[in-house]
Amino acid sequence: MRGVVFDGKQVVVVDDLEIGDPGPGEVLVAIRAAGVCHSDLSVVDGTIPFPVPVVLGHEGAGVVEAVGAGVTHVAPGDHVSLSTLANCGACADCDRGRPTMCRRAIGMPGQPFSRGGKPLFQFASNSAFAERTIVKAVQAVKIPDDIPMASAALIGCGVLTGVGAVLNRARVDRGESVVVIGSGGIGLNVLQGARIAGATTVVAVDANPAKEAVARQFGATHFVDASAVPDAVAAVKEILPTGTDHAFECVGNVRLIRQAVDLLDRHGQAVLLGVPGFREEAAFQVSSMYLDKTIMGCRYGSSRPQRDIALYAELYRQGKLLLDELVTEVYPVEDFAKAAEAAHAGRVARSVLTF
Repeated sequence: MRGVVFDGKQVVVVDDLEIGDPGPGEVLVAIRAAGVCHSDLSVVDGTIPFPVPVVLGHEGAGVVEAVGAGVTHVAPGDHVSLSTLANCGACADCDRGRPTMCRRAIGMPGQPFSRGGKPLFQFASNSAFAERTIVKAVQAVKIPDDIPMASAALIGCGVLTGVGAVLNRARVDRGESVVVIGSGGIGLNVLQGARIAGATTVVAVDANPAKEAVARQFGATHFVDASAVPDAVAAVKEILPTGTDHAFECVGNVRLIRQAVDLLDRHGQAVLLGVPGFREEAAFQVSSMYLDKTIMGCRYGSSRPQRDIALYAELYRQGKLLLDELVTEVYPVEDFAKAAEAAHAGRVARSVLTF
C-alpha cells in the first residue's frame, strides 16, 4: 500500500508498505484524507525529534475496515476522524478528564508498519499518510457520514488544537478580548474558537497581509499586518490600549512568545501553541507578571477527543464551525512534495492529501 515515509534523510512516497490486522482494542482504518500539518514538516526538519524510518501524517479521516477484540463503539463501515491521543483511559490523569497528560500516550511510538520485512515507526500514534493505519480504539471517533472526508480530517489536529485551546485551556468568556499571533491552520482555528466563545474583540496578527480576508472570515474583528508596522505590539495596543485578556502564539517563535506576554492586560493569559526548536528558550519581564498574568502551555487543545470531535462535527453541521473553508488545496498522496511546499510557504490554511 502507499504511504509517505521519512527515513531520516529524505521523504519518499512508497507503494510497498505493509500492515497487519488489528489486535485487541485496535481499529484498522482505510484513510481517505489527511491534512498536511507543520508538525509533520517539523519531523523532517528536526524541530520535533522522532525515530526513523517513520510513516508520517497525524490528521486524518477514513472508514473503519476492521476492529479488534473488545472494540464496540465503532464497526466496519463507520466514518471516523482520528485523534493522535492514544491515552490509556485508566491512569489518574485520564480519570481526571486530562487525557492529553496521559504518560502512556507520550514518547512510546509503535511500529505497526513494515517495508521489505523491516519495521517502521508510527508518527503520533496515527500515521495518516498511509492508505491504511491501525490506531487504538480510543483514537477513532465516529462522525456523521455526510461530513466530507477532507474536512473531517482536519478536526483531529488543527481544530482540536486551536478551538480546544480557546474553549478548554484558556476558557475564553463572552465579551473578552483575544489576540492571535499567526493566521495559519492553528491560528484560524483559534480565531473561530474565539468567535464561538463570544469574544468581542479578536485581533489577528500576521506578517502576510494576504491572510487578512481569511482571518476575518474565521472570526477576526481586526487585523494587524506585522510586516507593515515597526512594532506589532504597539499596533495591537492602538486597538486594545490596556492589553488583551488572552494572547495565543501560534507560530512557534520565541520573539513572538515575548510579544504575546507583552500584550497581556491585567489577569491576562498567554497561551503557547506554536512549537519552537526543542531546546529554544524564551524570555519575559518577570515584574510584569505580578498583575495576575499567566503563561500557559497547551498540548493538543487540552482536548478530550471522544467528546470534542463529536462536538465539533455537530457544530460544523449547524454552520457554526468552519471546516470546508480550511481546505485550501487537495492533492493525491503522490504529490506530497507539492502539498508540503505549499504548507511550508504559508500559501494554504491546509493542504489535504487524498487516497
